[in-house]
Amino acid sequence: MQIEDLALQRSKYKHLSDDEWRWLLQQVEGRERTADKLPTFASIEDWWYPVRLSCEQCSSEETARYKASLVSGEKMADLTGGYGVDTYFLSDSFSSIDYIEQNAELCRITSHNFSNKPITIHNSTAEEFLKTAEQYDLIFIDPARRDSHGGKVFRLEDCTPNVVELLPTLLAHGKRLMIKLSPMLELTQAVKELSQVKWDIHIAAVKNEVKELLLLSGEAGQITAIDLAKKEQAFVFSRAEELNCEAIHVRSTINSEALHFLYEPNAAILKAGAYKLVGTRFGLQKLDVNTHLYCSDTFVENFPGRVWRIVEKQDLKQANVICRNYPLTPEQLKKKLHLRDGGTAYVIGCKVAGKPMMLYAERLA
Repeated sequence: MQIEDLALQRSKYKHLSDDEWRWLLQQVEGRERTADKLPTFASIEDWWYPVRLSCEQCSSEETARYKASLVSGEKMADLTGGYGVDTYFLSDSFSSIDYIEQNAELCRITSHNFSNKPITIHNSTAEEFLKTAEQYDLIFIDPARRDSHGGKVFRLEDCTPNVVELLPTLLAHGKRLMIKLSPMLELTQAVKELSQVKWDIHIAAVKNEVKELLLLSGEAGQITAIDLAKKEQAFVFSRAEELNCEAIHVRSTINSEALHFLYEPNAAILKAGAYKLVGTRFGLQKLDVNTHLYCSDTFVENFPGRVWRIVEKQDLKQANVICRNYPLTPEQLKKKLHLRDGGTAYVIGCKVAGKPMMLYAERLA
């Protein structure tokens, strides 16, 4: 039953108090909203769901499992437990976990949900808990990205807890740290603010949408850009590799033999800033210094992103329009060409060797 339909049937549940009725609606809505996002929880009988905001802000099962694949050990602390999605799946990688959450109601819910897991619940702030904390193999923290008025924030110093200020304390109690940051955050600035630590960076996308930006303390200093729908195409590199890489650019728009196949890296790679290296590794030419599209004269398999075959100009009524480093927006270009959205054809506005061009293409991957 849909939550909207159930909410109109209060009269059928007169035996329930108002508090019981609100709890029932919360459970139905929570399951309804998160069944696809958290299928394991949806399959557990008598699983409790928190309020809507907690359901909306929590990690997906897919991203939580990815975190769990990166770490392991004896003891771990999750300093910002929330709904507990990350805690739940990370518990498969650790012998015991301390879950810390300042919201008493979330602690009540997780105490019920985690009854069969090696997880101890602490109703406390991260700062207070750390005053008497022991040593952990891993400390995980996901700062709240809301201000006191409920508005969204992204900068590290505006989040709660402030991990920039808290970093020395975290280092004193954790052999390794994992920090989950906003996907909107500028990566270079975040690493600069937390420069006391050498970080491995993980940028996780799902179906070409960046979902999580993770900092994991380590010695490798590697960046992993991955779309979890295509894990085999994970792109791993170092910042030095990107900085020292020399991209091969298309030199002219006239009779370019390389303009047969077109490639766009997935959102995780673009967020990671591997603008030159991705083309070099796959033997591709870059269309322009500021156009993050690449081309080749023969088809390159297993490219981590979208791939098109460039075709002759067509008289189209309907197409998918994309603009990259182009003077017009997609909406403006559609209006200019009198195109409707949809179909299988693509029109890609971009700058090639310094000149704006429109490329007509068909999607291959």
